[in-house]
Amino acid sequence: MKLTGFADEASRDLATQIKATKELGWTAISARMIGDYNIHEMSEEDFNRAADQLDEAGVMIPEVGALIANWGKTIDSDFAITLAEVERCIPRMQRLGTKMVRIMSYAQNPWGEDQKEAERFRRLREIVKRFADAGLTAIHENCMNWGGFSAEHSLRLVDEVPGLKLVFDTGNPIFQHDRSRPQTDGSFPWQDAFEFWQAVRDHVIHIHVKDCQNPISDDVEPEYTMPGDGLARVKEILTDAMGNGYDGWIAIEPHVATVFHAKPGETVNWDECYRSYVEYGKRLEALMA
Repeated sequence: MKLTGFADEASRDLATQIKATKELGWTAISARMIGDYNIHEMSEEDFNRAADQLDEAGVMIPEVGALIANWGKTIDSDFAITLAEVERCIPRMQRLGTKMVRIMSYAQNPWGEDQKEAERFRRLREIVKRFADAGLTAIHENCMNWGGFSAEHSLRLVDEVPGLKLVFDTGNPIFQHDRSRPQTDGSFPWQDAFEFWQAVRDHVIHIHVKDCQNPISDDVEPEYTMPGDGLARVKEILTDAMGNGYDGWIAIEPHVATVFHAKPGETVNWDECYRSYVEYGKRLEALMA
């Protein structure tokens, strides 16, 4: 298997992201943030400089972690915003030689409200088609979006959106309720990461590794852990993946030293982020071995 990672969790400075990657002995970064911007939101000048820097370092970008249709956008948002993101993303992926782009299915509306599923499907069909027409593959992540409500929701997306593939995040089920199960005492049960994986694995072409404990409530971030130390059943999932012939990339997304969704102005200890990112990669390698 091939290892990569969201190195913006080690630093927002690209040179430091490259340094962390090389310290691990890796040659790939899952591109998301460089400086203050997502890679498809940077200025043209800054992007070209970053692309040249990656070329010089011999670091490839197998995946772009885009903002497209993510948990920060509702299904009522202007679709023109999404299409503009897609159109900026495509030529940058082509410049980097990147074939996969992580997308989502817009933020979850509160359960019980209209989820506007038909509109989600319509939008994702257009998103996936535009990438496919450019020879690129859109991969949907089971995050805090409609497709993350349950494995059944992810599979419904695959059925409704021709050409859509999946990226499976091992940790995301741990802080999401399974909306396909009956409620107990007025609450849906937490998802089981391994059960979710088994249900969708035939459609998965990329894996994100994070691990954590169940949150104390829905509005509190979970406690993130090193891979294998939480409830995400990372070892079982990767063992099953290997046993079923998975040969794609595995990307670390630690969230250990700092949550990627940190609020503006929140103090971040970037030295600790760097150290924990490298340690996370080494721990994953040891677990896989």
